[in-house]
This record gives sequence, structure tokens and C-alpha cells, in this order.
Amino acid sequence: MNRKKTIIDIQKMKAAGEKITVLTSYDYPFTRVMDECGIDMILIGDSVGVVFSGYDNTLPVTMDEMIYHTRAVVRARPKALVVADMPFLSYQTDLRDARLNAGRLVKDGGAEAVKLEGGSHVADTIRAIVDMDIPVMAHIGLTPQSIHRMGGYKVQGKKEEQAQRLLDDAKAIEEAGAFAVVLEGIPLRLAEKITAELSIPTIGIGAGPHCDGQVLVIHDILGLCEKYSPKFVKRYGDANALITSAVSSYIAEVKKGEFPDEGHSFS
Repeated sequence: MNRKKTIIDIQKMKAAGEKITVLTSYDYPFTRVMDECGIDMILIGDSVGVVFSGYDNTLPVTMDEMIYHTRAVVRARPKALVVADMPFLSYQTDLRDARLNAGRLVKDGGAEAVKLEGGSHVADTIRAIVDMDIPVMAHIGLTPQSIHRMGGYKVQGKKEEQAQRLLDDAKAIEEAGAFAVVLEGIPLRLAEKITAELSIPTIGIGAGPHCDGQVLVIHDILGLCEKYSPKFVKRYGDANALITSAVSSYIAEVKKGEFPDEGHSFS
């Protein structure tokens, strides 16, 4: 597809049985490259706080930071659908704040959809944002903004009661109007059941192969994030080694007086 992807295209992919590919991006150059590769959806995740800004978790990320990174992504004019995360405290306080901040990500940032974490308890929030004609992607299971309640990054839904709650959450956010849902850190059979029972696409991360699509953090698949290495991450390249080699060569050439030479100088 050479034209711009929309939420309608993403939803049609589920109906057609075509897997949906999603990666995070936080800047212009990464977005340009991954879009040329044909990625379906780009997520400006609040994971930017960990892999880009060096925070220990996603909680410190602000709305201004998310708008900044969303603008940088949008400047690459990607054909992929652009979805921006709503950071902690941008939608939990009241519906007015949620609507205002979702609107900022679209109006000021250029996002085409927003993503927020939570199940049944954020259904009214999802509905309020959707009523503004802003598409919403939901996120259930392991929700990083709930790290303190969950006691860390732990798999969710292993027990029958938890699994039923997640299934109920998935149905509630679908009914509220979400166009898709991220399933993070849940058993693969539960993800398979949720995917089968929803009419909207499921995007898995640590949720097994049966979801309608998959999302990973770009820095993780390139080996650029050393803070953690979750079981569900697969490295597709070693950019860390490439950068290390380039920087080391630059330092060595400058120290030896080999760079710059006449070919890199002006007469």
C-alpha cells in the first residue's frame, strides 16, 4: 500500500487475517527508515522515557515531551498510522483533562490516534475521547504506568480470576469505542481467546503469536537498550556494536591526526 494508512485499514487487516506490524519511534530518522520498510503503525510510546531519556520507568514522562517526540515523528510524513501514548496523569484525573490532552496530541503533536492504559475503569475516558472523533487504542494486561500496583513488570492473567477480568476489560474497551487494543505481558492462550472474541485488532507484546499484530520497542530490536531484556524481545540487529565501532574509529583517527584529511577539508 502506497497511500496513507488509516484506522479503517488497520481494522480491515484483522478481518482479512493479515498480521499488523507496529514499532515504536521517537524521532525523524528512525521513522523515515521504518516507514520506508513498510511498517503498518508507528507508536510514539511513553517508553521514550526509559529508552531515550534514561528514566527508570515511564511515569516521569510529560505531555510536553510526548508532543515534542510526536512532532519529530510526524515530520517524516510516514504512510504508517501514527499513534501517540497518553502519559501518566494526562487522562487519569478527569474527563476534561483526558479530552484536552488527547486533543493536544492530535492538534499540537500531529498524532492520528492516541493510546491509553487500562480496562473497564477507563471505558468512560475512552468513550469521551472517541466522542471527540479522536481514535483511541487501548492497552491492557501488563500496563507500565501501573508498575507500583503490580509490584513490577509481571505477567498478568495467569490465574483464572485475573484472566476473566482481562477478558471483561477487553470487551469493555471495545464497547467504549477503542479501534484496537494492546495486549501486554499475558499468557498466549488468554491472548488467543481475547483476540477471537473481539472484533477490533489485538496488538501483542509479550502475548504470544495469536494476536492480530505485534509491537516492539525499536531500541530493543536493535540492541540499544541495556536497562532490561524481557523474554518477549527478539534482537534483529546489533546497532550498539555498529555505533561502538564507528565512534571508536572516529576517536582513533582524530587522535592520530588522520581525520580530517584534505578530502574532508576546504581549499
